[in-house]
Amino acid sequence: MNAYRAWAEIDLDALTTNLAVIRQRAGPGTRVMLVVKADAYGHGAVPIAHHAVRCGVAAFGVGSSAEALELRRAGIRLPILVLGTIIDDEADECLRNDVHVALHSTARRAMLQSLAARMGLRAKVHVNIDTGMGRLGVLPAKAIELLREVKASPNLELCGIMTHISAPDGAMAASTTDQQRLFEGVLREARAEGLQRGWTHMANSAGLFTSLKPCYDTVRPGISAYGVLPNDLRGSDELRPVLSLRTQVVFLKDIPAGYPVGYGSTWKSERPTRIATLPVGYNDGVAWRLGNKGEVLVRGIRARIVGRVSMDYTTVDVGHIRGVEVGDVVTLIGSDGAQTITAEEIAAKADTIAYEITCSVGKRVARVPRGGVDVVVPAQPPSRPDAGRVEPARIDLRRAEALRSETPRVEPVRAESRPIETRPEGTAQVTDARGPTYRSESTLRPGS
Repeated sequence: MNAYRAWAEIDLDALTTNLAVIRQRAGPGTRVMLVVKADAYGHGAVPIAHHAVRCGVAAFGVGSSAEALELRRAGIRLPILVLGTIIDDEADECLRNDVHVALHSTARRAMLQSLAARMGLRAKVHVNIDTGMGRLGVLPAKAIELLREVKASPNLELCGIMTHISAPDGAMAASTTDQQRLFEGVLREARAEGLQRGWTHMANSAGLFTSLKPCYDTVRPGISAYGVLPNDLRGSDELRPVLSLRTQVVFLKDIPAGYPVGYGSTWKSERPTRIATLPVGYNDGVAWRLGNKGEVLVRGIRARIVGRVSMDYTTVDVGHIRGVEVGDVVTLIGSDGAQTITAEEIAAKADTIAYEITCSVGKRVARVPRGGVDVVVPAQPPSRPDAGRVEPARIDLRRAEALRSETPRVEPVRAESRPIETRPEGTAQVTDARGPTYRSESTLRPGS
């Protein structure tokens, strides 16, 4: 019997492979800002981020200040950028914890300058140019004015200029060409006035896997790092899925022909059969729209979901599978024997996108990291946004002890920033292959 009702196996070795593919596509000297928003697309942001540090990423992108502070609490010290926006009441904690903030308007520039001046520090900002996404960002016609204001603000540090590709098929879309033309226009004018500083970034997963040129000095992969490509782009054969979602059979019931199953009695058995009840539902990542058409793997054989998916339970017809027992492992995403169910397959059946499938894996599902001991860590360019582009040598760290002792070089948080302290009283932090943990100081020998 398994210890969990449902669990997501997180293959850290697959993440290593995917990040290596991304580095190859981005080219030498290009920084990787790994996007770990939405709990790393449902994979678990903290273990993903710790392993990504060991794989040599330069920074992280998140969707909210809460996500950035979660990583800080977990001991992540690399640069973290809130890619979207923050509300005014969140700015104080972001600045205290050295979180980079995307800047979209003159009004927000004035607020951050005033706040940073009162706090006695410099806020790190990335100016977001709206070249066609239409959600956030300053319009190209007003971008230079905003960059001038940032340069004139003594408590703001320009750490990057960015834009966001709107087309799911990346560089193959005409709209992406138009966006890049607008972005290049702003960059040219910024360079001419001496306003460009920090990192320049535009390429997301779709851009990377459609050979967007140039990629600039920083790329922002998200879903591709987890082994999924948007819009069925070419290159998926190079990537390995990181997440497998599994549960177990908790109840078996033999039913006669014509017997209804689930809310609304949307399915009735055509023959006597056996129904397996699974302790997962749409709160755990099984899309409601999979009712009566989704499949799972039981003993390496596909079994159809029957009846509606409910919040806590899903029922499957296992009458054609011999020997099914309570406690048998059931695979919802991933492989079992020769059979595989991918997030993309599920998304097609649920009439959605693969992003939603992985992001919907709920908090009740345990994340269980696998592997991640042996990694190849390519050196990144310096983490300081003003350090310029370099051609790094490759560094091979294959021994587990080397991994445990390796500490990434990052800019320290300023003392007056008062980073969040999370170490429980009377404990010391110990880092292993899956990140930092805390042990009683009395159990640690000097130098351990």
